[in-house]
Amino acid sequence: MGQNDNDAPQDERISGKGELTRKRTVTGAAVDESTGLPYLLDVDRTVCFPGKVLSVHGLTSVVQTSDGHLRNCATRRLLKTLSTDLRQVIVAGDEVWFRPANENEGIIERVEPRHGVLSRSSRGRQHIIVSNVDQLLIVGSAAEPGLKPNLIDRFLVSSHHSALRPLIVINKVDLIEPADLQPLVGVYSQMGYEVVMTSVKTGAGIGRLQRALANKSSAICGQSGVGKSSLLNAVDPSLQLRTATVSEENEKGRHTTTTARLLPIATGGYVVDTPGIRQFQLWDIIAEEVAGYFRDLRPYASLCRFPNCTHTHEANCAVKDAVADGRLDARRYESYCDLYAGDPAA
Repeated sequence: MGQNDNDAPQDERISGKGELTRKRTVTGAAVDESTGLPYLLDVDRTVCFPGKVLSVHGLTSVVQTSDGHLRNCATRRLLKTLSTDLRQVIVAGDEVWFRPANENEGIIERVEPRHGVLSRSSRGRQHIIVSNVDQLLIVGSAAEPGLKPNLIDRFLVSSHHSALRPLIVINKVDLIEPADLQPLVGVYSQMGYEVVMTSVKTGAGIGRLQRALANKSSAICGQSGVGKSSLLNAVDPSLQLRTATVSEENEKGRHTTTTARLLPIATGGYVVDTPGIRQFQLWDIIAEEVAGYFRDLRPYASLCRFPNCTHTHEANCAVKDAVADGRLDARRYESYCDLYAGDPAA
């Protein structure tokens, strides 16, 4: 039988290496670090069924069963009680077990271990945007709103931290002279990142994007107004996602996607459309780890005179020398310094 709320262990303690990596531990139970929930929360599989969370709306999650049926599911109170470090207990992409309440509703009893998690820090807590994806489409726009390379860098660091394959997409290239983007595109391409330049208006890059998404689990992210929903409509017209124009006053996008949504696509697999993000503060990455996630800094970091060099102010720093000699892109170095300093802005 499935456990009742009264079955929860009453003795618990807080442990960890500091606030950043603090974990909640329930005595007598191993805790899955990907969910923050104890493994002991097993379920009676004669009355519970597996499902996948397509989206979360307040206290209700839309769960798709193996036969494609959709149920609106509440979350078992014990799960919410035990997971205090997360902003949300259930997120889009989660594999769960639920107990049916009636034909169209149910109760989520268990969350399976996660992989491919995209998270950010939100008021000191972990905000998981999506789970169980294989690649991250980092979308920026060439204009309206203008490109924010530092935000792209933040998503790149997070993708490496979470073992996600990053794909950089620069949309709305019809609004500028494409040659103007070549210096930036060249920097990313030289590091081995795939960069796709797209335009919904002209169709440029859409076929390449369709092939990149086919038969994969992907998350698409970027600031508001870059055209994420429009791109997905171009990739799969049957999605018919709502879109909006960018404000002419401040060139900021209007939110058309308010919650992460898992969308099956015609070419196979699925994509998670996420709300626009203007700022992305890294989660669970300390300053000393940042250089390791910068592909272009790593070869020089090991050549510094001091093993604990921060590459920000020290003398005889191979990274700073590389910037001065033009071997390392100055903008990328400034982006590294911002992240090392913990600047939440992008």
